[in-house]
Amino acid sequence: MKTIAIVISVILSVLVLYFAWNTCRWDKTFPKNDAVSVSRVHFKNRYGIMLAGDLYMPKNKSEKKLPAIAISGPFGAVKEQSSGLYAQEMASRGFIALAFDPSFTGESGGNPRFVASPDINTEDFSAAVDYLSNRNDVDADKISIIGICGWGGMAINAAAMDTRIRATVASTMYDMTRVMANGYFDADDNADARHKTLVALNNQRTIDYKRGTAELAGGVVDPLPDDAPQFVRDYHAYYKTPRGYHRRSLNSNGGWNKTSSLSFINMPILQRAGEIRSAVLLVHGANAHSRYFSEDAFKKLTGKNKELVIVPNATHTDLYDNMEKIPFDKIENFIRENIK
Repeated sequence: MKTIAIVISVILSVLVLYFAWNTCRWDKTFPKNDAVSVSRVHFKNRYGIMLAGDLYMPKNKSEKKLPAIAISGPFGAVKEQSSGLYAQEMASRGFIALAFDPSFTGESGGNPRFVASPDINTEDFSAAVDYLSNRNDVDADKISIIGICGWGGMAINAAAMDTRIRATVASTMYDMTRVMANGYFDADDNADARHKTLVALNNQRTIDYKRGTAELAGGVVDPLPDDAPQFVRDYHAYYKTPRGYHRRSLNSNGGWNKTSSLSFINMPILQRAGEIRSAVLLVHGANAHSRYFSEDAFKKLTGKNKELVIVPNATHTDLYDNMEKIPFDKIENFIRENIK
């Protein structure tokens, strides 16, 4: 009996050590910055969905309250990818930075899984502001947001609604409502093309209901076809290789629920962009296929505290993780200047 007890004790000790290691191990797609600490946090949005985030802080922070930033994106990514990289970098520059998984994705709650919503996902940014505003170490009057790729559009939409947001940065921005309604480069911007898409999506709803499960659209195509356009190759180089692959990322794996597009087609998220009174910085690569989204969004913005920065020789995905291309100095200076 004594031997059995010893064996059980050893097994339990090993299990405790394993789970402690599994909890603390670095599971991000980018290198760890030892000057920054990171901890797991949870907070609910207005719809009662529990969101999961990684909170990054400078290790040498003083006792005074710090400005904070909520960060999410790209569309179909998780907090361990690009948003976490942005959060860690901004924390190294003196901010409290929260990278979070949007509703229905990653480690955040919400069912069905792998579905997007222009309303709920905009709310996710405001929920992050709720959380940050109530931390004792955050200056609630100095909260900003950063949205990457599809969450750049959500960030602009949030800024048009949430007056607590002092500055907004949209990096390599997609307007997901535009691309889902009109196709890439507005190639399908006509009623017949949209009707064809809607027929297919609503037929899929019938199938999903009958099966009791939602069919996924598939992540980034793999293997790449010979005729894949360059921007698809760029996505593959990020999501499907060790550079950016993550086991919870939709784009790295099975993709979104096919019918997610339905709620985007009839809901333009940038319709109130011209009413944003807080500061907005749009950052895009000169060589990005998606550059037109930021350029057209910038035309909607009004006031002297709006700016568009085009990064030379940068593609769409360069602004996901290329530390030589992402203009962090500009992002930091813009935010600090507009939260004074």
